[in-house]
Amino acid sequence: MPNPVPSPEVRSVAGRRPGVVYEFGEFCLDCGRFELVRNGHPLRVERKPMELLILLASREGQLVTRQEIAERLWSSEVFVDTEHGINTAIRKLRHLLRDDPDDPHFIQTVTGMGYRFVAPVSAAMPDLPVEVTPEPALATALPSRRRVMGWYVGAGVCVVLAFGSMALYRARHRPPEVRYTQLTDFTDSAVAPALSTDGQMVAFIRGGNGFLTSDQIYVKMLPNGEAKLVTDDERPKYGLAFSPDGSEIAYTVLERSGFSTYEVSALGGEPHLLLKNAAGLVWLDPERLLFSEIRSGIHMGVVSATVTGAGLREIYFPAHERGMAHYSIPSPDRLWALVVEMNGNGDWAPCRLVGLDGQSPPRPIGPTGACTSAGWSPDGGWMYFTAAVEGRSHIWRQRFPEGEPEQITFGPTEEDGVAVQAKDGALITSVGVHESAIWIHDGSGERSLSSEGEVVGNLSTTFSPDGGVLYYLLRRGEGSGAELWHTLVDSGKSEAVFSGISMTAFDLSPDGKEVVYTTAASEGSTQLWLAPVDRSSPATKVEVSGARSPHFGARGQILFQQAEGNSNYLEQINPDGSHRSKVFSYPILDFQGVSPSRRWVTAAVAVAKTTGRDLPAITAIPLDGGAPRRICASYCVQRWSTDGKFLFVGVEDPSGTSPGRSLAIPVGPGESLTDLPAGGIAPQAKASVVQGAQSVGRGELVPGKDPEHYAWVNTTVHRNLYRISLP
Repeated sequence: MPNPVPSPEVRSVAGRRPGVVYEFGEFCLDCGRFELVRNGHPLRVERKPMELLILLASREGQLVTRQEIAERLWSSEVFVDTEHGINTAIRKLRHLLRDDPDDPHFIQTVTGMGYRFVAPVSAAMPDLPVEVTPEPALATALPSRRRVMGWYVGAGVCVVLAFGSMALYRARHRPPEVRYTQLTDFTDSAVAPALSTDGQMVAFIRGGNGFLTSDQIYVKMLPNGEAKLVTDDERPKYGLAFSPDGSEIAYTVLERSGFSTYEVSALGGEPHLLLKNAAGLVWLDPERLLFSEIRSGIHMGVVSATVTGAGLREIYFPAHERGMAHYSIPSPDRLWALVVEMNGNGDWAPCRLVGLDGQSPPRPIGPTGACTSAGWSPDGGWMYFTAAVEGRSHIWRQRFPEGEPEQITFGPTEEDGVAVQAKDGALITSVGVHESAIWIHDGSGERSLSSEGEVVGNLSTTFSPDGGVLYYLLRRGEGSGAELWHTLVDSGKSEAVFSGISMTAFDLSPDGKEVVYTTAASEGSTQLWLAPVDRSSPATKVEVSGARSPHFGARGQILFQQAEGNSNYLEQINPDGSHRSKVFSYPILDFQGVSPSRRWVTAAVAVAKTTGRDLPAITAIPLDGGAPRRICASYCVQRWSTDGKFLFVGVEDPSGTSPGRSLAIPVGPGESLTDLPAGGIAPQAKASVVQGAQSVGRGELVPGKDPEHYAWVNTTVHRNLYRISLP
């Protein structure tokens, strides 16, 4: 009797592997193609969420425990925090399926146990390219039996093919497996690793942030030495580097006058000044240094000089006057450098390859994403980067000089910082996870507001005019943008304001009825939109490209930051796209916000000093004319209360071990700022600096109506150092 099951050759067409196709709601999940489609449109799904969706859909209505999920999806990845990985994968699936965890239509949480796929699922094997006809004698008997057996066989085939597809996906999308060796085991974090020349010591910052942090520097002998504290320095710092003989550690400090480089003994002790106006310093050899310096304002570029500061030579400065080249990592032959820089909007940009001889034009290098660290292989043949691509920071590598970037680490954990061991080319990096949640402080104390996703930050969070609703950007999937959500302060109920719209920035109108926002467009540009909060009408596109930091003006117009040439300007435009113009004739560095009455805009501007250099200062500029008022003596974070009666100014760095501190400064009638110090509020100023000011125990916060009412985004970071052995 002929076999009614087609041969493997018949089952494969153009490389496609058939598998069960699940349909639920408006979605179609093709296991064989590892593809999720909504209303005919394929969706971009990461590997782990796709694997989890296949597992849940194949077990419709059944409880799938968290332990089973961890064993099925992460059994070979022992260095991964599976709890965080499962939470992240579930969050991303709910985002893709537009599922509400409080009223689930697809994925139901079984508290303390796992998850259940509650949507009705229909399953079918895809049509086969060749129809095999049974023998006539069996023609009447087989159809019903085959139909029944097909469902049982189909479900089993789907599971087999699905996990076969997972293996195939891994093989196609991942390079040979890397090996991880854990070097630190802190309950908090170890970040920003730097290696001594002989590779025997690693210096790092113990804390959640490696850039401009008040956390302290530690040193550890590799591989199993005890970590030793070497600094007691509360100033914001970054950029660790060993001296050529390994006896000293240089690091960058942000002082009132700008950036300076200090040295401290690798055994610990008092730091001493090495070089002023110097950041990200490294040694080219025992006599020559490579570092960054500020030319004017905050325009920072790469230079070289001797250890005494003599023979200064400019190597590279970003074109935009707000650009900042913070680090430079020289190649082993000292002919090239990888530069880590911020662009004209103050965001981390892709890394740049620069010739140290000044003859080769600088060019972007590595993945297209926010590059925050880089390194070279011992022979100079590979360049390594940690870069945030589509919202996740991982390690990438690229052949020097013309190779293509390739990702070498994956998963729900992220990597930050990279140092390369000269002996064997192994990488030292910080591996871990971070989570964020919104907290509220009011007269009854402090409490957390649940948010299923990553809240983008304090500066992207605001209260409604009456203080009853909190608006924020929530990232629930991959990508640089996030959805706009709001939470009712009293009840804690949360929902998306515009589901499926990925924003990069937003502002709420003075009456709380409209939102102006930007979305990512092609080639790093943005598009400007206007929409009613109640969704009573569709969003309207405002015909301007490249706008940043949108805010409502006093008469309904939209204010925004716009790059023109190598400078930023504050511009305005009517919602219908008419009457576009510059608000001020002079450039700004950053547009920070608008007061509630729309009398003042606050921006970072360059202020001339007697030293001959321009330094940034946060300034309030009246929109109706008049003299600007300097808020801070240097760079600071400031926000207005919802009623405009208080100005909150951050006076201590909030990225260290403490939450920092702000001053709540009472504002006079008509939002007058007459009592501010003439030179601005100094860092770490006491409340007595302004009459009636109050000290508030948060450095970065989202003000409510008074000093007792505010919110903040609390980010929890857990990272440790790992050694990554490459294949």
